[in-house]
Amino acid sequence: MEHSDLVAEMPHVEHLSTQERLNLARRRRLQQLKVWTQREKEWYKRHKNNQNPVNNSKKRSIYFSDSVMLLEAAARNDIEEVRRLLIKDVNPDSTNEDGLTALHQCCIDNNEEMMKLLIEYGADVNAEDSEKWTPLHAAATCGHLHLVRFLISRGANLLAVNADGNMPYDICEDESALDYIEGEMARKGRDGAEGCDAGADR
Repeated sequence: MEHSDLVAEMPHVEHLSTQERLNLARRRRLQQLKVWTQREKEWYKRHKNNQNPVNNSKKRSIYFSDSVMLLEAAARNDIEEVRRLLIKDVNPDSTNEDGLTALHQCCIDNNEEMMKLLIEYGADVNAEDSEKWTPLHAAATCGHLHLVRFLISRGANLLAVNADGNMPYDICEDESALDYIEGEMARKGRDGAEGCDAGADR
């Protein structure tokens, strides 16, 4: 969204309720992530097919770092290419200029197989992008319950706060995912309280 458009809509935003502002921020962030993914794919296509038009006998080769190739393969859901790169010991937590990892990407794209593969090779379930969004924020805001469950089972931080001050719970609109996150937060709260009580009894 252009800066002028943002300025023009500020008077409207001031009249929104807190929940409406949260929903607007969530939609904007998703829009940013989708635009980035599309640009990344277009950039890769342009450079992958780049040839020297002056002298085809001396074609210029463009080489991409393995980390760039990992992110690009994740963006196009190429699980075999991602597996090949991970086997080569490419860092699963490689990021683009916005701090997005391949794990963030597959949580947006609802790719459970890719997510499990990345985590199997050591991807950080609590990696933060430049806006401090974790993969759990991405899965929750997209309403991907099965991804939310798996991330939490692997230690995703339910209380992680992004740059807007929101936890995954705050930006989730899918009822089943919201109920699950809420239940896990309550369970962990109880477990923590019981642990404190047990310590006090000693």
